[in-house]
Amino acid sequence: MSHGHTHPHGHSHGHSHDDEHGHTHEHAADQGDMAPVVDMSIPDSELSPGQVSRRQMFRRAGLLGAGITAAGVLGTPGQAAADSGKSYGRSNCEPRDGYLWLAGDHHIHTQHSSDGMYRVIDHVQHANAYGLDWMVITDHGSVAHAKIGVDKVNPDIVAARKVIKDTLVFQGLEWNIPGAEHGTVFVAPGRNEVATLKEFENSFDGSVKNATASTPQNEALAIAGLNFLAEAVKKRRVDDALFLANHPARKGLDSPHEIRGWRDAQPSIAVGMEGAPGHQAAGIPKPNGPGSGRGFYDSTPSADSWPGYPAESYKTFGGFDWMTSTVGGLWDSLLAEGKTWWITANSDAHTVYQDTSLRGPNSDFEANGRYNDPVYGGGPVLTQGDFWPGYYSRTHVGATDFGYGAVMDAMRAGRIWVDHGGLISGLIVRARTSDTRGVTLGGALHVRQGSKVEVSIEITLANRPNWAQVIPTLARVDVIQGDVTGPASNKDTFTTPKTKVVKSFEVNKNTGTVSFTYNVGAVDRPIYVRLRGTDGNRTAPGLLGASVDPNGPAIDVFGDADPWKDLWFYSNPIWILPRR
Repeated sequence: MSHGHTHPHGHSHGHSHDDEHGHTHEHAADQGDMAPVVDMSIPDSELSPGQVSRRQMFRRAGLLGAGITAAGVLGTPGQAAADSGKSYGRSNCEPRDGYLWLAGDHHIHTQHSSDGMYRVIDHVQHANAYGLDWMVITDHGSVAHAKIGVDKVNPDIVAARKVIKDTLVFQGLEWNIPGAEHGTVFVAPGRNEVATLKEFENSFDGSVKNATASTPQNEALAIAGLNFLAEAVKKRRVDDALFLANHPARKGLDSPHEIRGWRDAQPSIAVGMEGAPGHQAAGIPKPNGPGSGRGFYDSTPSADSWPGYPAESYKTFGGFDWMTSTVGGLWDSLLAEGKTWWITANSDAHTVYQDTSLRGPNSDFEANGRYNDPVYGGGPVLTQGDFWPGYYSRTHVGATDFGYGAVMDAMRAGRIWVDHGGLISGLIVRARTSDTRGVTLGGALHVRQGSKVEVSIEITLANRPNWAQVIPTLARVDVIQGDVTGPASNKDTFTTPKTKVVKSFEVNKNTGTVSFTYNVGAVDRPIYVRLRGTDGNRTAPGLLGASVDPNGPAIDVFGDADPWKDLWFYSNPIWILPRR
């Protein structure tokens, strides 16, 4: 049986899973015993008297089936109906496990950014050549951008869509989040995309509104911005909108309570963060590179930094942000609450390492909202820290079709895995019982108490050279498991004690595919699992100790961090929830 929930934005989403009897049904769950109350595939007769009472209360209020799911895991809005009519797609983009796994990048800057240089078409052509199926243009929010840049970049994006038909090009912006750092905001293409982004930026950008300081008023303005986007979708001004926090630990500005606040205010808009920042060439040693911190993570605490963060949080680990790379750390503390919060990996491309371009001469950015087109500069520039989109960092989403809506639905649903340097070519993960197909990344498997569950993992190895002309070798895959313990009493919590590496698989193969099975065993409590993999070149015990993470990513050395010699992939989680 299949039920359709309408989430708070007015979309009708059908996020279906198979239960242990093979019945397909939708899930909507809160922490604790809320899950069976709102899961209408479970008959009243299977509920406790207290749960029946709560369900009757919701029925009387007319709430069941209307999206009372925002508080927790399985409040995940599922995928919307696939785009009508199949669009263009790459011939090599064959469905796997029922989805098109489309590679993309949601953090890219052009000549319309005050620190950018390239034309839209430059990025789109490179992204397409380097294998990206979708991308988001995210020029910096600023007074000049809010005034004219949002308008001026749109014709370039529209033109690029017509020229390059097998890479989807979204328009977005890099939001100066009031009271915090930066984030990607983007909308589905349509007649109101420019007007909606322009109004959003003029009303809620921290730089435009002089609202960058870490104050309660500015934090409230950020929530108001997310509410604006939700309202724009609800009123069908735009078909969809998403927000993801960018390089969240770089300057210590995104406090744990702010991240929770964004996600809790609008869980269908605020869906995640960069697990790995861009600027991955920044750590290449001098004289051949910038000799900085990988990701340009080279900051120290400021007056607006959240004071509880440790010194290590200002560095990357194997190129990944501390919030993601620390097993049992901030990301896991959100997942342990049952919060749907996903990770991505992006280029943050402004100026590309070894490129020969220079910013166009006689440019007047403040007057024109853009720099003149770039020109040949006579030789490669080695002090720039970025790679072209698709060249190094990739975010893979499991879409139901090749289309803008399908990509956004896949991101919202958490069907996402990320990699650096082409470490692997494909990843299929399913949690299942012996007689069901189970669920994939971002999903939740509901099982009877005590059911035995396994996680099947199929990895397509690199099989061909990456853009550094190295065939990456996957050395090890780690399964990370945590208990779902419910809402944190302290919104600034950034650790969770019951998450650790529970299984490691040595690969011992460098061509073709490899498959592994992690036996979860009899499930007696709500848990989640997520994966990561490494080339094994640089490892160290995790920050919470070797008993939690014996061979995690090592902290990146400032000025000496060759990104091609330290490759990782990460998946988003799957929840496994027993019925009580």
